[in-house]
This record gives sequence, structure tokens and C-alpha cells, in this order.
Amino acid sequence: MPPSIARNSIPNARWGDRIFAGLTRAAAIFILMLLGSIIVILAVGGWPAFRAFGPGFLISTNWNPVTEVFGAGVSVYGTLVTSVLALIMAVPVSFGIAFYLTELAPGWLRRPVGTAIELLAAVPSIIYGMWGFFVVVPFMSTHFEPAMIAGFHHVPVMDRLFAGPPFGTGIFTAAFILAVMVIPFIGATMRDVFATVPAVYKESAYGVGCTTWEVVRSVVFPYTKNAVVGGIMLGLGRALGETMAVTFVIGNANRITPSLFNSGNTIASLVALEFGESETGSLKLASLLALGFILFVISFIVLTISRLLLRPKFKE
Repeated sequence: MPPSIARNSIPNARWGDRIFAGLTRAAAIFILMLLGSIIVILAVGGWPAFRAFGPGFLISTNWNPVTEVFGAGVSVYGTLVTSVLALIMAVPVSFGIAFYLTELAPGWLRRPVGTAIELLAAVPSIIYGMWGFFVVVPFMSTHFEPAMIAGFHHVPVMDRLFAGPPFGTGIFTAAFILAVMVIPFIGATMRDVFATVPAVYKESAYGVGCTTWEVVRSVVFPYTKNAVVGGIMLGLGRALGETMAVTFVIGNANRITPSLFNSGNTIASLVALEFGESETGSLKLASLLALGFILFVISFIVLTISRLLLRPKFKE
């Protein structure tokens, strides 16, 4: 390269690096400012509710717009219970899908099934809600719930969890819909990370006589457990904030009962139902914003726990 061209190109390259570094720094600062503004808006908007009801707002089960008495207990309970139940249903199915696609499925079947799983993740939540209301709810009310109520009628503890009239809507149905929605995220993540295990590790295990299940249990899963936990937390984050699909099938009742078949509420569904009827500056609107802030805090706690679980553990 001639000396004149080299002298001209180096300053240009340095300016290009500076511009690129400035743009990336601005993008990072923008994300922090956006996140901070959301937190501030929710906290400031919900402060009248926290000031009016105090710490009891978090556990109160009252929600009466007529008397302007509000509490977050029912919706927080519904959010946590439906999300945990959804993970209990979704994680084993997701693991089975990933296990089959990476270890057992023939080559010609892996791509179509994998594509189908990814397409499920793109289905809008309103479609899941309509499917749940018109298909799942009738099935639950006529077949599943009556069988469960009759089967566990004389079993201690279980008779309270599966009790009540079989309406079809309720916490269990909402959890089932959420499980179907998060399976694509968890299953796709598990499949991708299982595929990253070096073939030599698995071949060595097979060489010493391990079965397929022993290879997955002793080689694949320990190698990918951090990424698997990350995929599960990704699904939990999706379940915590889901709105329309849950609103269709949870029954939208502000009460807490031990039965999973009874109606309930989540933070997202309650905000979606009540936000349009709240007036600017009202205590009801402040309570809804306070619920949004609580949901943000719950999501932050989940993210923190996931980061702790994903932290590498060093042995001295």
C-alpha cells in the first residue's frame, strides 16, 4: 500500500471505530434509561396505592372498585401458582422432546418436528386464548375435571386441590395453556444445547457400555445444565407476564381457594380487564400501576435467581 493511502486510511478507520463505539454505547445507555423510566413510572404511579393501603396491599385479597379498597394478594397468588404449575407440566414434556430429537429421532424426522416446535413459539397469545376457551375449557369441564374430582374425592389433601364444580375455567386450565405456550421456548433451548455436546463425549460413554438414557443423564445433562436452567427461566418469564391467553380461561374471580379448578386472577389478566375502566388520577389506576410494579419486581427476582443458578461454581 502506498504511504499516502496508508496515512489517509488509518485516521478514517479510527473515526469509524469511534463512531461505532459511540453508537453501541448509546444503545446500551438507551436500554438502561428505558428500563429506568419504566420502573420510575410504575413506582410513581403506584405510590398512592402503596401509601393508602400500606404493606398490607401485597397480601390483601380485597378488590372492590365501588368502595375503592384494593389489594394485590389474589393476583400475586394466581400469577405465582399458574406459572409454577405451568413449569411443572412443561419441563418434563420439553425434556422429552429435546431428548427424542437429539438422541432417538431418525434424521428425516428431526427437522420437521424441530420446525413445528419453533412455529408454536410464533403463535400469538390471543390464538392460544381462543383455542383454550373453545377447545380446552369444554374438554376440562366434561371429561378431565369430573374424572379428577371423582378420583381424588377420598384422598387427603388432593381432595381439596381437585374439588369444586367442573366449570372448565380456572387456575389449572390457565396453567395448562401457559405450559403449552412455554414448551416451544424450553424445548427449543434444550434441543439446541443438547446438540452442542461434543460427539466424542457421547461416543466414549457408548463405548464403555452406557445406554442412551445413561449417556443423557451422565454426559449430556451435566454438560448443558446451566443452559437448560436458562431455558427454563426463559419459559418462566414468559409465563409470568402472559395476559390474553390467561384472561380467556382463568375465570377472572378475585378470590383465593385451595382448589386448582376454581377461578382466579393474575396480575396481567387483572390489569388487562380493569385498566380500561380506571379513571386518570383514581386510586384504582394507582393500584393497577402498583400491580405492574409488583410484577416487575417478581420478574426481577426470577432473573436474579436464574443468574445465581447460572453462576459457575469453582472448586478450590
